[in-house]
Amino acid sequence: MIDNPRILISNDDGIDAPGLERLQEIAAQLSDDVWVVAPKSNQSGVGHCLTLGTELQYTKKSDRVFALNGTPADCVIVACTDLLKDKQPDIVLAGVNHGQNLGDIINCSGTLAAAREGALQGALGIALSQGIDYENQADVFWHTTNGFALEVLQKLILQAGNAQTRNPDIYYNINFPICSANEVTGIEFVPHQRFFRSAFRHYPSINDGKFFVSIPQTPTPMQQGHDFHVLHQDNAISITPLSLRQSDLDEIERLQGRITLDNKPA
Repeated sequence: MIDNPRILISNDDGIDAPGLERLQEIAAQLSDDVWVVAPKSNQSGVGHCLTLGTELQYTKKSDRVFALNGTPADCVIVACTDLLKDKQPDIVLAGVNHGQNLGDIINCSGTLAAAREGALQGALGIALSQGIDYENQADVFWHTTNGFALEVLQKLILQAGNAQTRNPDIYYNINFPICSANEVTGIEFVPHQRFFRSAFRHYPSINDGKFFVSIPQTPTPMQQGHDFHVLHQDNAISITPLSLRQSDLDEIERLQGRITLDNKPA
C-alpha cells in the first residue's frame, strides 16, 4: 500500500447516513488525505444511474466533505474530474451500506456503483456493507464493521497492489455478517450467487391500490461457498472480486462462426 493514499468516500445511503461517518473514521486511520462526496439524499437501489441533462450542484458541508444532488456514480465522477482533478484518488471506498449487497442485488446497488465508477476512473474501488436482518428489523451490528473493517481494508489494499501492478479491471465487494464481532468466523473470498429468479418482487402496501418493489424475504436456496451462504450461514466476512469486463469469453468462443449472414448485401 502506498503511503498516505488519497481516498475518496461515497455511498448510496446519503451524506447523513451513519455508515458514512463510520467509513470516514476508518479511512482516517489509513490516510490523512480523505475526501467525501456523497449524495444529498438516499439513493439506494439506483445502480449505476447517471444524472444526464440535468444541472447538478454540490454543497460543502465541512473541510473535504461535499453533498451532491445526484447519484453515487455522479458523486465519484464529479470528485475525480473536478474536485480532485489536481490529484486523482488512489482508492474509492463506498459505504458502509446499511444492509448487505449480495448475489444479483449487486446489479442495482448504488454502493457497488460508486466502487465500480471508482475503478472506471482508475482508482482501487472497494464497496463495504454491514448486513442486517431485514425480516426481524434487529439492531444493526455496526460494531462488527468497526471491529474488522480497518484490518480487512489494510490487508486487501496491500494484496490488490499499487496502480502499476494491480489489475485495473478488478474492484471488490465486502460484506460484514449479521452477528456480533466475537461471532465472526473469518474471511471468505467467494463468488456472488446467481439465483434462478430475481429477488425483487411486487410487494403490496397497506394503502389500497398501491404497492412497493421490494425483496420480501432472503432468497433461497443459498449455494454453499457463495456470498449469501457464507454471510448468513457461516457468519463470515465475504469478499467478492468483481470485474469491469462483462464480456463472456467462453460464449464468444462458442458462438464464433456458428451465426453468420447467409445473404450479404451486394
